[in-house]
Amino acid sequence: MKKILLLIAVVLFASAFPVKAEQKKDGRFWQDELVYSIMIDRFNNADISNDYDVDVKNPEAYNGGDLQGIIDKLDYIHNMGFTTIRLTPIFDNTKGGYHGYWVQDYYKVDEHFGTLNTFKQLVKEAHKRGLKVIIDFVVVNKNGMNLEESQANEFIDAAIWWINETDIDGYSLPEFNRVPLSFWSNFSKAVKGEKNDFFLMGISSENTAIDKEKYREAGIDSIFDYSYSENLRKVFANTNRSFSTLGSYSENGAHAYVTANFFDNEFTSRFTKDIVEERQFPGSRWKTALTYLYTTPGIPVIYYGTEIALNGGEIPDNRRLMNFRAEKELIDYMTKLGELRNKLLSLTRGTMEVLYDQNGMAVYKRKYKGETTVIAINNTRETQKVTLTAEQLEKGKELRGLLAGDLVRSKNDEYILVIERDESEIYVLADKSGLNIPFILAVVISSLLILLFLILIIKRGKRNRVE
Repeated sequence: MKKILLLIAVVLFASAFPVKAEQKKDGRFWQDELVYSIMIDRFNNADISNDYDVDVKNPEAYNGGDLQGIIDKLDYIHNMGFTTIRLTPIFDNTKGGYHGYWVQDYYKVDEHFGTLNTFKQLVKEAHKRGLKVIIDFVVVNKNGMNLEESQANEFIDAAIWWINETDIDGYSLPEFNRVPLSFWSNFSKAVKGEKNDFFLMGISSENTAIDKEKYREAGIDSIFDYSYSENLRKVFANTNRSFSTLGSYSENGAHAYVTANFFDNEFTSRFTKDIVEERQFPGSRWKTALTYLYTTPGIPVIYYGTEIALNGGEIPDNRRLMNFRAEKELIDYMTKLGELRNKLLSLTRGTMEVLYDQNGMAVYKRKYKGETTVIAINNTRETQKVTLTAEQLEKGKELRGLLAGDLVRSKNDEYILVIERDESEIYVLADKSGLNIPFILAVVISSLLILLFLILIIKRGKRNRVE
């Protein structure tokens, strides 16, 4: 009897609550990806057998991170909502090349990182979790240009070999802007012919003028946007700064959706450093900044350590060893953001329309097919109230907050948003909901069942005492 009553209560409660939003059903595009960028040597040391020349106190020496360390943290990465990992070069390097950029053998894994079999296992385990794997392919070394006509085919052959041997999903291309366009045209045709939907991401080491359209024509799918990154850092390092300088978030057309957007990487100082210099709290600044990055067009590329607000200046200080014992507050927030980005197609494919933008308070709309999301970001020191009209949003609906649980119903054909200082909300536009009758019934019936159960227990106890 006891088990039956419990089962009925569980079923009633389960049926009263809506099912969670499902994952995207119509396949993944690269613009849907959320990238976690890792410098192998600085992430996680799980195999001490390859700890050659390790000195964790020397920022220019090997610190011990390896491929097994990444394998051991794949669940950690996946659970935060990331869908792709990007690794600095895995190839055999000359002495002191902890960062991977001084390649001397393109067919060997650097002994400090592991073996070819370990890397194959990494890709296999990543794919099991739905994670794609991109690795850096270096065509420029520490001596500068490393490309002659006779060498071009050797690079292409090596790139093809790694695709066929390990089943990677893409290459990120450091210093791509220092290599002739003709090479990238041949390179892209060759590697994309080996695997469907293979992805190429161009990375420069500094903010230099790049004719992006020419590189796209040569087959580079995505390019790190340094000028946009600098504007992002200026806006979000402190409060009360206008979003108007971020023109790219409502422009750039179709290319904006696959542009690699970032706050920092292995070539820049950490964004946390900017925040600290502004005497702001890194946790709250990062939350606001990441909400914006995750909900605007483009592919977010998140540098390892962002989730713990890792600090650092110029190279090599920006490549500090990861700490997995830090506070989880920012990790939890990023996990929620990642969950929403992975479930709401409007956040990765939707049109972009700015509804309000005044002195650090911004509201914008993303729309894809029948799904409309509204993102409100208060990057100011005061609570902000914004009124949206029927011309901006369909009247007679409600905005359901998915970050903080806010609920805004249309009243007199208006939606009044109230956002606390330094807070954000991601709303979904939906039909107005009335009383949750199933939930109320479930609570009432469950309460009655519990009461009935208690009465039965009391009666049974009295009967036992009489006997």
